[in-house]
Amino acid sequence: MAKLTKKQKVATSKLDTNTLTYALIDAAKLVKDITSVNFDATVDIAVRLAVDPRKADQMVRGVVSLPHGTGKDVKVLALVTPDKEAEAKEAGADYVGLDDYLQKIKEGWTDVDVIVTMPSVMGKLGPFGRILGPRGLMPNPKTGTVTMEIGKAVIAIKAGKIDFKVDKTGIIHAGIGKVSFDADKIAENAKELIQTIKKLKPAAAKGDYMKSIYISSTMSPSIGVDIKSI
Repeated sequence: MAKLTKKQKVATSKLDTNTLTYALIDAAKLVKDITSVNFDATVDIAVRLAVDPRKADQMVRGVVSLPHGTGKDVKVLALVTPDKEAEAKEAGADYVGLDDYLQKIKEGWTDVDVIVTMPSVMGKLGPFGRILGPRGLMPNPKTGTVTMEIGKAVIAIKAGKIDFKVDKTGIIHAGIGKVSFDADKIAENAKELIQTIKKLKPAAAKGDYMKSIYISSTMSPSIGVDIKSI
């Protein structure tokens, strides 16, 4: 077993060994307390679901607007035709264009967090699936990143709209803020995501839908959350 660093020992000592899970607000306070890195660490949540994502009728995917945003400056690329460029720029898109950026992507450039585009442009993105897909950058109508309302999409993303998807092990991972956030804001962001996931419960999912919830920050121990506290 790897030895714990001094900071890891201090963080671990603040966890109650007799408490397996904490109320959400207490977990939010604790994740701030046990984080000791010298940068504004991201707070992550991991929700394990009782689903088999290999089956189409048990896939869980959706979008949610976090009430307090993510705390991250999200870089947005708007791949649009000339008539939509002004709308995208006014909404705050970091990069706006089409063919020039498609060429850059072809050459390996993917220095963005989200790509939004129009239905008429999706045909041009097909050949880039192998580049964009693994990086989670391929626009999708289900996440609101393929739309004619480019301005609204960009504004929503900049304000804290995120998309999530259950992975092959049945877990949804998402960033829900920064440790600099007040504990209340971390808890409220987490609750908004969890409630959204609950609403997406597949009909084929049987028994307890949510098996466990953990929150952590960059390089911190994970903290179990009492599902009944939400």
